Amino acid sequence: MPQTTSHIKNSKLILRNRNSNKKYKIAIKQSIKQYLLSVKSIITTNNQDTLKLCQDNLSTVYKKIDKAVKKNILHKNTAARKKSRLAKLLK
Repeated sequence: MPQTTSHIKNSKLILRNRNSNKKYKIAIKQSIKQYLLSVKSIITTNNQDTLKLCQDNLSTVYKKIDKAVKKNILHKNTAARKKSRLAKLLK
């Protein structure tokens, strides 16, 4: 348990930032899951509507990942790796 006031304030700050970062990471994971489900539906049915939906989901995932990089939640190389793996699935 922290004893000095600066450590107490710092631990509150760390908890606040951890919760904020967790929200972003959960949102990214949920959007990736939605994208993977749309890719799976493309595999089962070759339909242009599902392809359009999949591309929209991919752009949503890219947007969330880029926001996380901008706010220093994810490292830029981690984001690039995630984005390239997701794009590879669409091909």
